[in-house]
Amino acid sequence: MSVDSIFSHIAWQKYEIGSVPFPLGADYWPHGAVAQAFGILREGPPVPGINERAVFVIDKQGKIIYAQLYELGEVPDVEEVIEALRGLH
Repeated sequence: MSVDSIFSHIAWQKYEIGSVPFPLGADYWPHGAVAQAFGILREGPPVPGINERAVFVIDKQGKIIYAQLYELGEVPDVEEVIEALRGLH
């Protein structure tokens, strides 16, 4: 999920990453409401109005079981996230 619009997500898939087999969430309006609720909406420099790069894994009861922040240019550790997902049973 990002604060980008649905149209931005469509263009990102079309021109950069290719189609993905899961839905992308747009936290576009009200702008950044979800990012703000999770405490990851950037309000200051260098790029205010975007969300931090983060991964959250949430179980069926709504409890966050994994949360990790990354630098904007950093790629999340996929194996760590997969391990957290395995714990969801």
